[in-house]
Amino acid sequence: MRKKLLVVEDNIEMLRLLRLSFKRAGFSIATATNGIEALKKARSVSPDLIVLDLILPELDGFAVCETLRKAAPTKSIPIIILTGLTSEFTRLAGMEAGATEFVNKPVSPQHLISRIEGLLARGGQLAVKAAKRELAGESAEVPAAHQSA
Repeated sequence: MRKKLLVVEDNIEMLRLLRLSFKRAGFSIATATNGIEALKKARSVSPDLIVLDLILPELDGFAVCETLRKAAPTKSIPIIILTGLTSEFTRLAGMEAGATEFVNKPVSPQHLISRIEGLLARGGQLAVKAAKRELAGESAEVPAAHQSA
């Protein structure tokens, strides 16, 4: 069975490149171009993995990631943040928001596909880690949702 990806990217050219590359690699693709649409698609499509940009209209990637991690149906979906923001602070904030991996743009589609395949092969490790955190009483919450201007 083909694995389903949700690609969330507001740059149409980048979205086309990723969609084409992922389809050629054998994935089924759903797309969203803003944060609100990303949340709706994540719930309706139930993807196996999400590739998420941070700078998005409506609701930024940090808030999308946080929201997905708080909802039972989406909290275990691996999320790769794909962004041009390269600071260590951004990386840490993304991981605190619940990202599984963080990849900087520019990136070759083949490298990204390798990362996706690696995460999908590892399967439920994120769910196990989340369950352990919950049992230990830890919270993955980040202060108030980040809104894009």
